[in-house]
Amino acid sequence: MKFGYHSGYWSAKPPTGVEGLVAEAERLGFDSLWTAEAYGSDAVAPLAWWGARTERLRLGTGIMQMSARTPTATAMTALTLDHLSGGRFVLGLGASGPQVVEGWYGLPYPRPLARTREYVDIVRAVIARERPVEYAGEHYRLPFPGGTGLGKPLKSTLHPLRREIPVLLAAEGPKNVALAGEIADGWLPFFFSPRSDAYYKERLEEGFRLRAAERSPKEDFEVLVSAPIVLDDDLERGIDKLRPLIALYVGGMGAKGANFHADVVARMGYEADVEKIQNLYLGGHKKDAIAAVPAALVQDVALVGGKDKIRDDLAAWDETVVTTMLVRDEDPRVLRTIAELMD
Repeated sequence: MKFGYHSGYWSAKPPTGVEGLVAEAERLGFDSLWTAEAYGSDAVAPLAWWGARTERLRLGTGIMQMSARTPTATAMTALTLDHLSGGRFVLGLGASGPQVVEGWYGLPYPRPLARTREYVDIVRAVIARERPVEYAGEHYRLPFPGGTGLGKPLKSTLHPLRREIPVLLAAEGPKNVALAGEIADGWLPFFFSPRSDAYYKERLEEGFRLRAAERSPKEDFEVLVSAPIVLDDDLERGIDKLRPLIALYVGGMGAKGANFHADVVARMGYEADVEKIQNLYLGGHKKDAIAAVPAALVQDVALVGGKDKIRDDLAAWDETVVTTMLVRDEDPRVLRTIAELMD
């Protein structure tokens, strides 16, 4: 299993010290650098800015939200960053959720799987640059069938450095995970647990069975998970550090009934806990919601404890479909500890 560094989301202002952490990750032999976006900072500008200071790290978006850009705009970005990085760019895409898609971007959310399939088709067609791009889908049409009537099929003026750039899909629902196995080069899960490995292997296999012959073989398929890591010899204290994060995603990230993070946790067997956390969080009782996060859940989806415990826990992750673990931490000591465990 390889390791990457994930810079996470920005909050009210840019994070400090990331340049040093990125440099340390590259020095320690980490595989990749990843950025994120929600409805504030974007994923692309920080990746280009910090990535310009690297020489070896692969540079990935984890994730670019599809509703934020047309497929051709995303392909232009991918082509550009791939050239600037010398072929190190990895395109991570995701559908986001209805609150962001409809509330922030002003676009309809229904049928995200069909939209994802069309989106990836167009992105790949632009990057391959084999012919002018024409597409007649349910959600995307090129050229636009209306307006002035002057639109015509176009081909990127920029020639690709690579005719294929890896496309990874963020997916949480079973059908979306299967779609990643069918059309993508990798999967970006959220709240993954080694206990769920068999379930996700089955979902991916469903997609692999439908995989086109021209796609990379399933043996090259990547699974990159951003797992919280807390290095602390006091296990209970370490667990308490992660409870607010889990409560936020399970309780507050999405409306009740449309929170895909909560659905993932419920499928792990925590249905009653999810119900309690959501009710408390959405009812304005955030401290109680945080306290309601079970210690077992924290240890299912995160690495927490002293160095020896994390080493032992990593063994279980190493036996799963996960090919790369993305470390999200502001402490360079955590990166160095992970590097020691890599050896």
